[in-house]
Amino acid sequence: MTTIDLGNLRGCTQDEERAGASEDHGPKDPTNYDDLLIRLEQAIPKLPPLYRETMGDPFLERLRHIGHAGFKHILKNDPHRERTAGCLLDIAHAILQNGEDYERLATDGFQEVVSDLYDGFLSAEDRRGVKPPDGGVIAPLVKWGDPDSGPYTWPVDATSMFKVKAGVVSMPPANAKRGMVAWAALGHETAGHDVLDADFGLRTEIAQTIEQSLKKAKMPAGLPGYWSSRIDETAADVMGILNMGPAAAIGLLAFLRGLNAAWGDRAVLSGEGPDDDPHPADILRGFLGAATVRKLSFADASAWADAIEAETMKDVKTILIEDKKITTQIARRSAEIVSSAVAETQLESLEHHALGEIQDWRDHDEHIVWNLRGLLNSDKKLPTHFPDGIYAAHVVAAAVMAGLAKGSKVGHLFERMKQAIKSMHNANPSWGPLFVTHPGDISRHLARVRPRRPRGGLMSTPPSARITAATRTPLAAASVRIASKRKTRVD
Repeated sequence: MTTIDLGNLRGCTQDEERAGASEDHGPKDPTNYDDLLIRLEQAIPKLPPLYRETMGDPFLERLRHIGHAGFKHILKNDPHRERTAGCLLDIAHAILQNGEDYERLATDGFQEVVSDLYDGFLSAEDRRGVKPPDGGVIAPLVKWGDPDSGPYTWPVDATSMFKVKAGVVSMPPANAKRGMVAWAALGHETAGHDVLDADFGLRTEIAQTIEQSLKKAKMPAGLPGYWSSRIDETAADVMGILNMGPAAAIGLLAFLRGLNAAWGDRAVLSGEGPDDDPHPADILRGFLGAATVRKLSFADASAWADAIEAETMKDVKTILIEDKKITTQIARRSAEIVSSAVAETQLESLEHHALGEIQDWRDHDEHIVWNLRGLLNSDKKLPTHFPDGIYAAHVVAAAVMAGLAKGSKVGHLFERMKQAIKSMHNANPSWGPLFVTHPGDISRHLARVRPRRPRGGLMSTPPSARITAATRTPLAAASVRIASKRKTRVD
């Protein structure tokens, strides 16, 4: 069990606000064709075989096929870098930044978190009883840039126009140095696109399930279509929480508040869900996070769900979904229905298994996070190799949970977090000399498992929990408030 302490939630929000307000745009776009070819030729050999063969080599071949004139034409026709030129340049950035050691500590850590999420949903070890993915999904390559768009993804169906076989995930360059809660939101940016495409029919089946479930519950007209049309973003939130636990949900609230403040609004969750925003309204996402945490298997799930719901309620005033006002009760109930549809529905595309059966957050995960919190808070030397069963999601969750606690030093935790997941990345077989698509597939199958006993260190059991949430209202608060308008984030 864990202690719920949100005494520094505001500090984490302000940390993300500073990151969101940064003017750092990262490396300049590589718009000189001849220079780009030379740099790619030097950077690609530094990638591991998996990404040389699926990203680097085919991209370089495609650029040579396009030629100087074609390259110039693509850039000219997309001056704002939002379509083809944006995709081309971001693939180039991802290869170059990984091959040229740009922000090496943060980049490798970023890559490890993204790879961990993909491995969790697509590896054979986690999909026992579920057929292998229909599509051979490889974790996206990461890069830093375009802070005005926030975190975003080019899914593989977009990058494939350049003959590459993986997507690209981008974060603002400032998040390499601050804005730790943005890392807890990475599950959102890496789950809703390629993971849904990995099983044929999965996206469509979940969208239909959401719409049918909301209609059956007699939700107001427009809500079933509103939620189901945002399937990628909705499923991404749920899957991120299944993979990272409550840290993904409470971290998302701090991330959204901080980003809204950085973009000129107040540091509150928005209650507006315009029809041109592919994301559900912030308030709905808060309720969705609480509902999903409540379904997790660890002992404190209900307590954490109450805390997340209470934080969401602080920002509720008026909820407008596509210019139609809905009540707080309807908003909360619709989020609960959607969470169940995504996490608990046994789906034909998954052999009648649910996503919540593939990934879940259990007491064992909470115990690991508890002990990692102590390690990250200290000045002790970090291990170069972590014990089996400890993953990047655990480290990020531990850093965020520690950062939320009263009196925490977010900067110290952030640096320690990056160092820890960098060590994990160094040991990741996908980034070694072998062609390993899903590291989770490398697993022994034992005839008998010896029971674990606490022995101290990273795998010991934490003390009993007590709730010490330092919030302005009780966890059971049900007052009705809401947020203000925000800029649309790009996915």
